[in-house]
Amino acid sequence: MSPSAIVTISTGNEGKQLEETSDNIESVHVLQAELEDGAFHKSQFDSEKDKTKFRQYEDACDRVKNFYREQHEKQTVAYNLKARNDFKFKVRAEMTIWEAMERLNTLIDESDPDTSLSQIEHLLQTAEALRNDRKPRWMQLTGLIHDLGKLLFFFGVEGQWAVVGDTFPVGCAFNEKIIYTDSFKNNHDYGHEIYSTKNGIYSPGCGLDSIMLSWGHDEYLYYVVKNQSTLPPEALAIIRYHSFYPWHSAGAYKEFMNEKDKLMLEAVQEFNPYDLYSKSDKAPQVEELKPYYLELIDEFFPQKVIKW
Repeated sequence: MSPSAIVTISTGNEGKQLEETSDNIESVHVLQAELEDGAFHKSQFDSEKDKTKFRQYEDACDRVKNFYREQHEKQTVAYNLKARNDFKFKVRAEMTIWEAMERLNTLIDESDPDTSLSQIEHLLQTAEALRNDRKPRWMQLTGLIHDLGKLLFFFGVEGQWAVVGDTFPVGCAFNEKIIYTDSFKNNHDYGHEIYSTKNGIYSPGCGLDSIMLSWGHDEYLYYVVKNQSTLPPEALAIIRYHSFYPWHSAGAYKEFMNEKDKLMLEAVQEFNPYDLYSKSDKAPQVEELKPYYLELIDEFFPQKVIKW
């Protein structure tokens, strides 16, 4: 492993602030899921959980609005092309999946009222909820790693807006189903002669694989693992689309879907409750669970050391 490829991740208020933003955004979706009966496939692990005890929407609303105002202004086609180009030609670190989880563990958010657990413990909670509901092994692993893309925050991105938050297509009109749609008015692409049209640079039925989604931890992790793992297409879809709420929860952008995307949508909707509701202050026993998940990681990541 080349020392020059290793990035030292700083710890401090920035990481805590990132997790607080992420949690505030998540609280909005907890409320929305409760209001939309039947929005997701029925899960067993949370059937008796009082979801009203999670973060309150009203407390998070102003912070979430301010976050999305910046994200919606800065997520342009030009930025997304640059982000993908930077990813393609730059290795930020080389480490195993478990080492990446330990790095992400520096993002413990002491201000989070939902849980005082570390990131590894939260990831294990998600994976264990899937395991206890007898979901397939690839989905358990997907739950374990789905937030690892948040490491992007420590690799020189311009701000939280380029890491977390709902994702959406760039290069076509911003759909009204995107949260706080009005805040796109300061986006450079707003009113563009091509990018502001309904289909923009895409064509109906082109498939979501052809759509450029706003850059963040979802897209980043998707590109990291898609050529370095044997995870099935459903797992890659969950990683890429789990923050694409305008699509999997609100029904937007269906005009771009192909037959594959219909199957992927089912997988993403099945996974979503485990992403929203798995937080608990009952700490999983990390060292006790570690051998099981190391074996699971090795099953789907044969090359062990991953290029980030």
